[in-house]
Amino acid sequence: MALRLFVERGPDVPFTEIAKEAGVGVGTVYRHFPAREDLIEAAYRSELDAVCAAAGELLAEMPPADALRVWMDRFVDYWATKIGLTDAIRAVVAAGGNPFAQSRERLDDVVGELLSATAAAGVTRPEVDPDDVVVSLSGIAMVAGVLEEREQVGRVLDLLYEGLRARP
Repeated sequence: MALRLFVERGPDVPFTEIAKEAGVGVGTVYRHFPAREDLIEAAYRSELDAVCAAAGELLAEMPPADALRVWMDRFVDYWATKIGLTDAIRAVVAAGGNPFAQSRERLDDVVGELLSATAAAGVTRPEVDPDDVVVSLSGIAMVAGVLEEREQVGRVLDLLYEGLRARP
């Protein structure tokens, strides 16, 4: 809830509104997040946790090839939220925080898990470096914020996905 408010209204959303959205008292918010930057960082990390957890969930629900492609879409959604939090994240960094600590490592690990599963299934090339995929997805996601046509984003992700595929 706080995340949505930060994305929609920026880093200066009053704690009273955040508390109201969450259905708790403002004292509860202050108790858990004494500084606004703490709440912003927690909201961002929650999004990172969700996109990372999605990989394992998708692998449990569907074939690895499908899981990877669906996760790529989820990554773009995560990145769009991250872009929406730009002003709020700047406030965290200005206060000395580092909301991105270990983000890249975690994403590399998750993509590595997806690529291991797809390579074992013979779908993707085993030599693909997870960090190369994270960088590629990040570039697509950065442009996706400018592109207003989600269909084009899907086509670009399909191009990347096809580039990962194993060749006969």
